[in-house]
Amino acid sequence: MRVECLVEEDTLENDNGFDQEGVRATCRRCDHYTESFGTSDASIRRCLVLLREECPMGEHNFYVDEDDV
Repeated sequence: MRVECLVEEDTLENDNGFDQEGVRATCRRCDHYTESFGTSDASIRRCLVLLREECPMGEHNFYVDEDDV
């Protein structure tokens, strides 16, 4: 199933406690989200893949940025 996600830039805290630019992708079906450092297309793709791997409902959906639909 194809699931649209909200993708937004945010400031994330890294392991050293410093702020770093990143992205957050939130599933529109269950509100589960993933985060990645960086704001490139690769960071967004990583978030979308992580949503598939971490789905709390055990689904294996194809996640897409709602702005790309």
